[in-house]
Amino acid sequence: MTDFSRGRVLVTGASGFVGSAVARIAVERGFDVRVLMRTTSSRQNIEALDAEVVLGDMRDEASMRAALKGVRFLFHVAADYRIWAPDPGEIERSNLTGTEATMRAALAEGVERIVYTSSVATLKVTSAGVIVDETKPADPSQTIGAYKRSKVLAERAVERMVANDRLPAVIVNPSTPIGPRDVKPTPTGRIIVEAATGKIPAFVDTGLNLVHVDDVAAGHFLALERGAIGERYILGGENLPLQQMLADIAALSGRKPPTIRLPRGPLYPLAVGAELVAKFTGREPFVTVDALRMSKNKMYFTSAKAERDLGYRARPYREGLRDALDWFRANGYLTR
Repeated sequence: MTDFSRGRVLVTGASGFVGSAVARIAVERGFDVRVLMRTTSSRQNIEALDAEVVLGDMRDEASMRAALKGVRFLFHVAADYRIWAPDPGEIERSNLTGTEATMRAALAEGVERIVYTSSVATLKVTSAGVIVDETKPADPSQTIGAYKRSKVLAERAVERMVANDRLPAVIVNPSTPIGPRDVKPTPTGRIIVEAATGKIPAFVDTGLNLVHVDDVAAGHFLALERGAIGERYILGGENLPLQQMLADIAALSGRKPPTIRLPRGPLYPLAVGAELVAKFTGREPFVTVDALRMSKNKMYFTSAKAERDLGYRARPYREGLRDALDWFRANGYLTR
């Protein structure tokens, strides 16, 4: 029986939100932890971790082979999680090209097992709010935006390598993580910050699945230990309307919840204008055309498979919301 309690692990994306949570658990469990970072990445999330830092680029196979020398387990968490970018091709180069190069390097270096962090973005959701499981893969030609398309293509690439090259990979599909150490912050973290500072007076009719980031990270280790090669597992939490999320943020922030429900149609010209401005400023717009298109669908998921096969559990989502707000407050994000 394989012993998953020791050995060297490499965590990509450890400077980011989910990756830093995975790296923290790896350190706590006594693994010999190595983290991959780009030279330009912030070290805020790993500066207190007992981990070896290696500089590299997941899009460069030679760089990844060097980082994977002597590594037993790989957590490939790194991704470009942006709904909008001045150059959408940059998102695909990170998420697809980077994943392919990393997986080839892992094969070449004889990595024993891989946990690949995909996303529920690779699953097909509907406007009716049907709760989706792992049996509903999305068609890349029908996905909205560069991020979702690149994650679908990357997941399919991993599946092909499992089938054709015996890549020892287990796939996890986190829903929408929230919680501490969201340094950028992520698109969802931006919503939390803006809502907590009173800058979201209205909402559109949509829904999402929210989960504490530390539960997602714990799910990665359950996938390492108990997951089946080639299988994918949704790591989610609670399904709820956006209106409820905003009301809960307001309650925790001492503000009045937004009550105005906006139609999407009039928002599209605003989104187009915001994207034009963003191309000059370089700052990601708060509202984008792709985000509005995505909001037509309710992104509701079930983690029943991970619960049954892995023993996965998620705490109430409001605990993640509270931890996120506490962290944002302590780190100066809520002073505006």
